[in-house]
Amino acid sequence: MNVSISNTSEKPIYQQLFEQISAQILKGELGSGYCLPPIRQAAQELRVSVITVKKAWEELERSGLINTVTGKGCFVADFSSDEMLQTRNEMILKQMENDISYYKSFGLTLDEVVDLLRKIY
Repeated sequence: MNVSISNTSEKPIYQQLFEQISAQILKGELGSGYCLPPIRQAAQELRVSVITVKKAWEELERSGLINTVTGKGCFVADFSSDEMLQTRNEMILKQMENDISYYKSFGLTLDEVVDLLRKIY
């Protein structure tokens, strides 16, 4: 697990953790059964609050990406490649819906959004 926290980001730290770990899971970098570090250990290593890490782990579990086994830890869920692709696409579509609402609030057309995306991609 490789995570980089930015204290200057507009995103909350728990969200940065969630996004980076979920991306690693969905790209297959953290395979099924991989044991995430205990919450206290992760908090200490990342120099963040235990509550922050706990919130990220809870979000990962709510998303079905990890399973918690009482007394043993948190483990990456067992996914088939089709399930991984479906979960990835669902998460991306959810984010895109939020982004599109933001762009629409500026009155951008689909063509304008696509042009802007092409410039930064």
